[in-house]
Amino acid sequence: MTALLEIKERIRSFCIRFEVYLVPVVKSILAFITFYIIRTHLGYMNRANNMTLILVLALACALLPANMIVVFAAVLVLLQLYALSKAACLVCFLTMLVLFMLYFRFTPKKGYYAVLTPLAFVFNIPYVMPLVIGLLDESPASIFAMIAGGIMYYQLNGIVANASSIAEMTESDSILTKFSDVFNQFIGNREMVIILAILLASALVIWIVRRLPVDHAWSIAIAVGSVMEFVLVFIADVQMKLPLTMVTILVGVVVSALVAVILKFFFFNLDYTRVDRVQFEDDEYYYYVKAVPKIYVSNTEKKVQKFSGDDTTKITKKDIAREMDIDENLLQ
Repeated sequence: MTALLEIKERIRSFCIRFEVYLVPVVKSILAFITFYIIRTHLGYMNRANNMTLILVLALACALLPANMIVVFAAVLVLLQLYALSKAACLVCFLTMLVLFMLYFRFTPKKGYYAVLTPLAFVFNIPYVMPLVIGLLDESPASIFAMIAGGIMYYQLNGIVANASSIAEMTESDSILTKFSDVFNQFIGNREMVIILAILLASALVIWIVRRLPVDHAWSIAIAVGSVMEFVLVFIADVQMKLPLTMVTILVGVVVSALVAVILKFFFFNLDYTRVDRVQFEDDEYYYYVKAVPKIYVSNTEKKVQKFSGDDTTKITKKDIAREMDIDENLLQ
């Protein structure tokens, strides 16, 4: 355990020391992964599939606010859908417009969640997002960024799944008919409604449990949230005949729980064996404080004193006492 704590402190010190370089690198990598997945899963416009364009946009995101990843991703998606169908592009644009207005109103600084949620769905671990938000965020308003990302994932996934029928719409079909067909495919997605409702409820429960004034609150929140997600998704899968398998659900929940445990180790690693309760007062109130110390191991630098075996070098008791910072008379 001590070795893990020392590694943690080294990582923490490294991140603090090189934060000015690490943050742009992380944003650039996240942007590249996002743009590349858009290119892979959509890929309807050749010009938007250009790797040089993706690399340039990813590098630009390193110097721009995190919300620009969301903006660039939205532009790339609209370009791809325009090449597939103008109706699909219009439906997606209107959805983005509504989500952006709500997003920038309530959670303007949570661009990472809006980007990470679709990526989590792509890698079949959407259950990690309620755990991350519930454990790390002070306000439950961040849940909206997760919901916005989930809505965009399901909308694009539905368009990709019905790409052939959407592309076959003839020019003789009215724009209203095309728009209605694409919009109905999006609204009628039961899986989206059920899964997003489960993620929303799980995030709220995890956030509430994590804030309870009890020992091991984070561990309890992780356990309760993970079990809740698995049970609810499994029941929904059985009752609603969702296109999910038990193995996929179980693996996704387990991986998400492991990620949450790692976050707990780095952000909330406490020693409950040394809990201290303090009571004091001022002119108006009595205060009862419960203090739980963090588990912390400092990285001490070891200094090695090298003594030469050369006959010409003489070491006296006075030199040794000075090096050891003790009284010379103790060296008998």
